[in-house]
Amino acid sequence: MLVRTPAGKDLLVAGQKSGMVYGLDPDRAGTILWQARVGKGGANGGVQWGMASDGHHVYAAVSDAVRLPGPALTAALVGDKPFDPKLGGGLTALRVETGANAWFVPGYPCDVPRPGCSPAQPGAVTAISGAVFSGSIDGHLRAFSTADGRLLWDFDTVREYRTVNGVPAKGGSLDGAGPVIVDGMVFVNSGYPRNGGMPGNVLLAFGIPVP
Repeated sequence: MLVRTPAGKDLLVAGQKSGMVYGLDPDRAGTILWQARVGKGGANGGVQWGMASDGHHVYAAVSDAVRLPGPALTAALVGDKPFDPKLGGGLTALRVETGANAWFVPGYPCDVPRPGCSPAQPGAVTAISGAVFSGSIDGHLRAFSTADGRLLWDFDTVREYRTVNGVPAKGGSLDGAGPVIVDGMVFVNSGYPRNGGMPGNVLLAFGIPVP
Protein backbone atom coordinates (compact mmCIF):
# COMPACT_ATOMS: atom_id res chain seq x y z
CA MET A 1 0.00 0.00 0.00
CA LEU A 2 1.09 3.57 -0.61
CA VAL A 3 1.30 5.67 2.58
CA ARG A 4 1.97 9.40 3.06
CA THR A 5 4.20 9.87 6.11
CA PRO A 6 3.76 12.76 8.58
CA ALA A 7 6.73 14.43 6.83
CA GLY A 8 4.81 14.34 3.54
CA LYS A 9 6.87 11.60 1.87
CA ASP A 10 5.39 8.66 -0.04
CA LEU A 11 6.19 5.22 1.33
CA LEU A 12 5.33 1.87 -0.21
CA VAL A 13 4.63 -0.77 2.45
CA ALA A 14 4.51 -4.49 1.66
CA GLY A 15 3.87 -7.51 3.89
CA GLN A 16 4.74 -11.14 3.25
CA LYS A 17 3.65 -14.58 4.40
CA SER A 18 7.21 -14.86 5.67
CA GLY A 19 6.13 -12.62 8.55
CA MET A 20 8.14 -9.63 7.31
CA VAL A 21 6.94 -6.09 6.52
CA TYR A 22 9.00 -3.74 4.34
CA GLY A 23 8.99 0.02 3.91
CA LEU A 24 10.13 0.91 0.37
CA ASP A 25 10.98 4.21 -1.29
CA PRO A 26 8.89 4.46 -4.50
CA ASP A 27 11.02 7.39 -5.69
CA ARG A 28 14.25 5.37 -5.52
CA ALA A 29 13.31 2.19 -7.39
CA GLY A 30 11.90 0.52 -4.29
CA THR A 31 14.96 0.97 -2.06
CA ILE A 32 14.30 -0.72 1.29
CA LEU A 33 14.09 1.96 3.99
CA TRP A 34 13.18 -0.40 6.82
CA GLN A 35 12.08 -3.95 7.50
CA ALA A 36 10.39 -5.51 10.51
CA ARG A 37 9.34 -9.00 11.54
CA VAL A 38 5.74 -9.21 12.76
CA GLY A 39 5.16 -12.99 12.66
CA LYS A 40 6.76 -16.39 12.37
CA GLY A 41 5.56 -16.89 8.80
CA GLY A 42 4.96 -20.05 6.80
CA ALA A 43 2.54 -21.60 4.33
CA ASN A 44 -0.39 -20.40 6.48
CA GLY A 45 1.46 -17.71 8.39
CA GLY A 46 2.60 -14.13 8.25
CA VAL A 47 0.74 -11.28 6.57
CA GLN A 48 -1.76 -12.76 4.13
CA TRP A 49 -4.54 -10.46 2.90
CA GLY A 50 -3.54 -6.90 3.67
CA MET A 51 -2.48 -4.23 6.12
CA ALA A 52 -3.75 -0.74 6.94
CA SER A 53 -2.27 2.62 7.89
CA ASP A 54 -3.44 5.93 9.29
CA GLY A 55 -0.26 7.72 8.21
CA HIS A 56 1.34 7.34 11.64
CA HIS A 57 1.38 3.56 12.08
CA VAL A 58 1.24 0.53 9.82
CA TYR A 59 -1.10 -2.13 11.24
CA ALA A 60 -0.21 -5.71 10.34
CA ALA A 61 -2.13 -8.77 11.56
CA VAL A 62 -0.70 -12.23 11.02
CA SER A 63 -2.10 -15.70 10.60
CA ASP A 64 0.62 -18.07 11.95
CA ALA A 65 -2.10 -20.72 12.31
CA VAL A 66 -0.91 -23.97 13.87
CA ARG A 67 -2.61 -27.16 12.73
CA LEU A 68 -2.95 -30.19 14.97
CA PRO A 69 -2.12 -33.66 13.59
CA GLY A 70 -4.80 -34.89 11.23
CA PRO A 71 -5.55 -35.61 7.56
CA ALA A 72 -3.42 -33.88 4.94
CA LEU A 73 -4.87 -30.50 4.03
CA THR A 74 -5.23 -29.32 0.44
CA ALA A 75 -6.30 -25.94 -0.88
CA ALA A 76 -9.74 -27.35 -1.73
CA LEU A 77 -10.38 -29.05 1.62
CA VAL A 78 -13.07 -27.21 3.53
CA GLY A 79 -14.36 -26.72 7.00
CA ASP A 80 -13.79 -27.54 10.64
CA LYS A 81 -10.26 -28.97 10.61
CA PRO A 82 -8.22 -29.12 13.82
CA PHE A 83 -6.22 -26.03 14.73
CA ASP A 84 -4.32 -25.35 17.92
CA PRO A 85 -6.83 -23.19 19.85
CA LYS A 86 -4.08 -21.21 21.61
CA LEU A 87 -1.36 -20.55 19.03
CA GLY A 88 -1.40 -18.04 16.16
CA GLY A 89 -2.51 -14.53 15.38
CA GLY A 90 -1.29 -11.18 16.60
CA LEU A 91 -1.58 -7.52 15.60
CA THR A 92 1.43 -5.21 15.39
CA ALA A 93 1.59 -1.43 14.98
CA LEU A 94 4.79 -0.21 13.30
CA ARG A 95 5.92 3.41 13.19
CA VAL A 96 5.57 4.43 9.58
CA GLU A 97 8.83 6.42 9.38
CA THR A 98 11.15 3.77 10.83
CA GLY A 99 9.31 0.46 11.08
CA ALA A 100 9.93 0.41 14.84
CA ASN A 101 7.41 -1.53 16.92
CA ALA A 102 4.88 0.82 18.57
CA TRP A 103 2.78 -1.93 20.17
CA PHE A 104 1.82 -5.58 19.80
CA VAL A 105 -1.29 -7.53 20.80
CA PRO A 106 -1.06 -11.35 20.69
CA GLY A 107 -3.86 -13.44 19.26
CA TYR A 108 -6.75 -14.30 21.60
CA PRO A 109 -7.01 -18.03 22.41
CA CYS A 110 -10.32 -19.61 21.46
CA ASP A 111 -12.62 -19.10 24.44
CA VAL A 112 -14.58 -22.23 23.48
CA PRO A 113 -12.18 -24.56 21.61
CA ARG A 114 -13.98 -26.17 18.66
CA PRO A 115 -13.02 -27.65 15.28
CA GLY A 116 -11.94 -24.93 12.89
CA CYS A 117 -11.21 -22.45 15.71
CA SER A 118 -7.84 -20.67 15.83
CA PRO A 119 -6.54 -17.31 17.13
CA ALA A 120 -4.98 -16.73 13.68
CA GLN A 121 -5.75 -13.35 12.09
CA PRO A 122 -5.16 -13.90 8.35
CA GLY A 123 -7.76 -11.43 7.03
CA ALA A 124 -7.12 -7.89 5.88
CA VAL A 125 -7.36 -5.23 8.60
CA THR A 126 -9.17 -1.90 8.37
CA ALA A 127 -8.20 1.32 10.16
CA ILE A 128 -10.32 4.37 10.95
CA SER A 129 -9.59 7.32 13.22
CA GLY A 130 -8.74 5.86 16.62
CA ALA A 131 -9.39 2.19 15.87
CA VAL A 132 -8.13 -0.72 13.78
CA PHE A 133 -10.41 -3.71 13.07
CA SER A 134 -9.11 -7.27 12.72
CA GLY A 135 -11.00 -10.53 12.20
CA SER A 136 -9.90 -14.00 13.28
CA ILE A 137 -10.42 -17.60 12.23
CA ASP A 138 -12.25 -18.00 15.57
CA GLY A 139 -15.01 -15.81 14.11
CA HIS A 140 -14.40 -12.77 16.31
CA LEU A 141 -14.25 -9.26 14.88
CA ARG A 142 -12.28 -7.01 17.21
CA ALA A 143 -11.47 -3.30 17.28
CA PHE A 144 -8.25 -2.10 18.90
CA SER A 145 -7.11 1.37 19.91
CA THR A 146 -4.61 2.77 17.42
CA ALA A 147 -2.87 4.51 20.32
CA ASP A 148 -1.91 1.47 22.40
CA GLY A 149 -3.63 -1.66 21.08
CA ARG A 150 -6.21 -1.72 23.86
CA LEU A 151 -9.27 -3.84 22.99
CA LEU A 152 -12.21 -1.52 22.32
CA TRP A 153 -14.86 -3.91 20.99
CA ASP A 154 -15.30 -7.63 20.38
CA PHE A 155 -18.10 -9.49 18.59
CA ASP A 156 -18.27 -13.26 18.08
CA THR A 157 -19.89 -13.78 14.67
CA VAL A 158 -20.19 -17.59 15.08
CA ARG A 159 -23.91 -17.92 15.73
CA GLU A 160 -27.18 -18.30 13.86
CA TYR A 161 -28.92 -15.18 12.54
CA ARG A 162 -32.39 -14.05 11.63
CA THR A 163 -31.78 -12.42 8.27
CA VAL A 164 -33.52 -9.63 6.37
CA ASN A 165 -34.14 -11.88 3.35
CA GLY A 166 -35.31 -14.87 5.38
CA VAL A 167 -32.50 -17.19 4.29
CA PRO A 168 -31.12 -19.26 7.20
CA ALA A 169 -27.63 -18.02 8.04
CA LYS A 170 -24.78 -18.54 10.45
CA GLY A 171 -21.35 -17.05 10.95
CA GLY A 172 -17.96 -18.72 10.77
CA SER A 173 -14.30 -17.86 10.34
CA LEU A 174 -13.20 -14.37 9.25
CA ASP A 175 -10.57 -14.53 6.52
CA GLY A 176 -9.80 -12.88 3.20
CA ALA A 177 -11.38 -9.46 2.77
CA GLY A 178 -11.44 -7.19 5.80
CA PRO A 179 -14.39 -5.16 7.11
CA VAL A 180 -15.65 -2.19 5.12
CA ILE A 181 -16.35 0.92 7.22
CA VAL A 182 -18.32 3.86 5.83
CA ASP A 183 -20.85 6.43 7.08
CA GLY A 184 -20.89 5.11 10.64
CA MET A 185 -21.40 1.48 9.60
CA VAL A 186 -19.14 -1.60 9.71
CA PHE A 187 -19.84 -4.31 7.12
CA VAL A 188 -18.20 -7.74 7.30
CA ASN A 189 -18.88 -11.15 5.83
CA SER A 190 -18.57 -14.16 8.16
CA GLY A 191 -17.70 -17.66 7.00
CA TYR A 192 -14.54 -18.97 5.32
CA PRO A 193 -14.49 -22.76 4.98
CA ARG A 194 -11.35 -23.14 2.86
CA ASN A 195 -8.11 -24.39 4.41
CA GLY A 196 -9.87 -25.69 7.49
CA GLY A 197 -11.84 -22.63 8.61
CA MET A 198 -15.44 -22.60 9.83
CA PRO A 199 -18.12 -22.26 7.13
CA GLY A 200 -20.71 -19.49 7.19
CA ASN A 201 -22.90 -17.48 4.85
CA VAL A 202 -23.78 -14.14 6.39
CA LEU A 203 -23.10 -10.45 5.73
CA LEU A 204 -23.28 -8.43 8.96
CA ALA A 205 -23.77 -4.69 9.48
CA PHE A 206 -22.94 -2.84 12.70
CA GLY A 207 -23.53 0.79 13.61
CA ILE A 208 -20.71 2.82 15.16
CA PRO A 209 -20.72 6.37 16.58
CA VAL A 210 -19.74 9.05 14.07
CA PRO A 211 -17.47 11.83 15.45
